[in-house]
Amino acid sequence: MSTSYKDLGLVNTTEMFAKAVEGGYAVPAYNFNNLEQLQAIIQACVETKSPVILQVSAGARKYANSNLLRNMARGAVEYAKELGCEIPIALHLDHGDTFELCKDCVDSGFSSVMIDGSHHSFEENIALTKKVVEYAHANGVTVEGELGVLAGVEDDVVAEQSHYTKPEEVIEFVTRTGVDSLAISIGTSHGANKFTPDQCTRNADGVLIPPPLRFDILEEIEAQLPGFPIVLHGSSSVPPEDVDTINKFGGALKDSVGIPEEQLRKAAKSAVCKINIDSDGRLAMTAAIRKVFVEKPGEFDPRKYLGPARDALKVLYMHKNANVLGSAGKA
Repeated sequence: MSTSYKDLGLVNTTEMFAKAVEGGYAVPAYNFNNLEQLQAIIQACVETKSPVILQVSAGARKYANSNLLRNMARGAVEYAKELGCEIPIALHLDHGDTFELCKDCVDSGFSSVMIDGSHHSFEENIALTKKVVEYAHANGVTVEGELGVLAGVEDDVVAEQSHYTKPEEVIEFVTRTGVDSLAISIGTSHGANKFTPDQCTRNADGVLIPPPLRFDILEEIEAQLPGFPIVLHGSSSVPPEDVDTINKFGGALKDSVGIPEEQLRKAAKSAVCKINIDSDGRLAMTAAIRKVFVEKPGEFDPRKYLGPARDALKVLYMHKNANVLGSAGKA
């Protein structure tokens, strides 16, 4: 028996994206796998009055159970009301790779799905994406497609090399598939190690500086699809302070480098209306947990180390909404 996202109190991304494109900001898409991550997301977005996309990967569904995740999303809507602000909340499948997975998510209450056919040929990508769009739209669910390939590792998504989106293909892809938004590749990358040291330069302090995003490609795509919702994946900034904390308390993260926040601010003022952030949350959470484990080695109550991790996530997400994405106050 299928469940409509409307019965869960969720919204799809149509109005979210229209307002974001017009307002020159990006809606945060935060990945979650457990209770503490979800609490931090809702607390941060309620306090900053930001719309939010709760993002779930195929790996997260396997880890947490699809029924639990659906009901956690329902609970998130009620939690936001309890906290005093009825913010728009979407539940989105991140990097769905088959029609069957996307269909299952639509049937289980997701309000938005991504079908990532970027590893297929152009024609196969179109055929797969169109099939998902037809089923999802029949149920009022919005669909994100992808052109171009991001390098890096995120759950089950692995690519050694990136391939920039070709602006000359976007009109045909969007027209033939009917997608509601388009994920593009302009230099972002999955994971905490987005670039190798030889791809970066070092500043006077020895800090790795990644190559700039290809805003020229973004501008060409905007010219081809004026006002159309664009999505950036792999957009974590990999805060050096979190990496340092992890390494200080026993971690081994080497040459971790992310996307500079000033570049994401610039992107958010364009047609980029959804920015995905996952690794930054993992880093903040891991840093807080490692600190507790080292400073309080006798602690074994999960609430005593997951609580600080949740608080660190909340601070991170509030910063992203207010200072990077521009979504604060837009709910």
